[in-house]
Amino acid sequence: VSGMYHSSFGLAESPFSIAVDPRYLYMSDRHRDALAHLLYGVGLSGGFILLSGEVGTGKTTIIRCLLEQLPATTDLALVLNPALDAKQLLATVSDELGIDNTADDLKSLTDGLHRFLLDNHQRGRNTVLLIDEAQQLDASVLEQVRLLTNLETNTCKLLQIVLVGQPELIEKLDRPELRQLSQRITARCELRALDESEAAAYIEHRLRVAGLEGPQTLFPRSILRSIYRASGGIPRVINIICDRALLGCYARRQSRVDRRVLHQALDEISGTSKRRLSPHRRVEQAYPLLLAGLVTFTLMSLMWTVTTGAPPAREARVESLVQAASPAAEVAPQQAGP
Repeated sequence: VSGMYHSSFGLAESPFSIAVDPRYLYMSDRHRDALAHLLYGVGLSGGFILLSGEVGTGKTTIIRCLLEQLPATTDLALVLNPALDAKQLLATVSDELGIDNTADDLKSLTDGLHRFLLDNHQRGRNTVLLIDEAQQLDASVLEQVRLLTNLETNTCKLLQIVLVGQPELIEKLDRPELRQLSQRITARCELRALDESEAAAYIEHRLRVAGLEGPQTLFPRSILRSIYRASGGIPRVINIICDRALLGCYARRQSRVDRRVLHQALDEISGTSKRRLSPHRRVEQAYPLLLAGLVTFTLMSLMWTVTTGAPPAREARVESLVQAASPAAEVAPQQAGP
């Protein structure tokens, strides 16, 4: 159903899918700067480019836009799963570049890559290695990646490397053992969350791309403000909230998102929706509390009776205990005799 509601709002397709589609890229100032830095850096010879950002800020979409704009003279090795050791990483890069290399040791893999890079350079082609989710790379693997930039001629580096990752990548590169790699980063780009005005423009942009015509009335201004606060300006979270909100409108046959629909969407997303219980169900859930209260009351009553009973009763109990102990007291001296 969530993939079909769009037609009810005059849209040609679902505007808030979390699938990566460069058509939906909203170019905030930071996104525009990041893409420009990447395009410029890829045109250079050698070194590292760093693109960082929190989860859901649009790094993957920026990468897709970059790939679509790479010069025709560029050969790209794209590594999307960097949970690899150094040898596996070099083997993956070789496969991506179409290098015929059956070796399984680091030296042979590095030599084969070096020959390919030299040949590519002589043919006037650039070679780019792009590693996504690079924060997952171990320090030893990052050091091996750095060594790849030592592949060079007398005048230029032969490999341009783009590292894309979450803020943890920056922290990792700040380690003393990786300072040589950090010093070789020629361009740094950071994607941040959208501000409130950008978040509203982002939502309208996606609606327009999806086919909305005329004024945007699906999300009133007060609702846009609430969506921004709930999402923190993270584009992916905005998509999820808006998608669920429009689905709620579709289910209720409403033409716009109101506060009730938005709150329901937020409850569904966070998993904190409070279910209404029937009277029988509420009583059933109250049984354990009632039983615990009854047991506590009974124990307290018994303790009160024992400690604060009537004086005659207490005296009688004490006297009976003394009498019961007296025979033993009398027998004791006799047993102690010769």
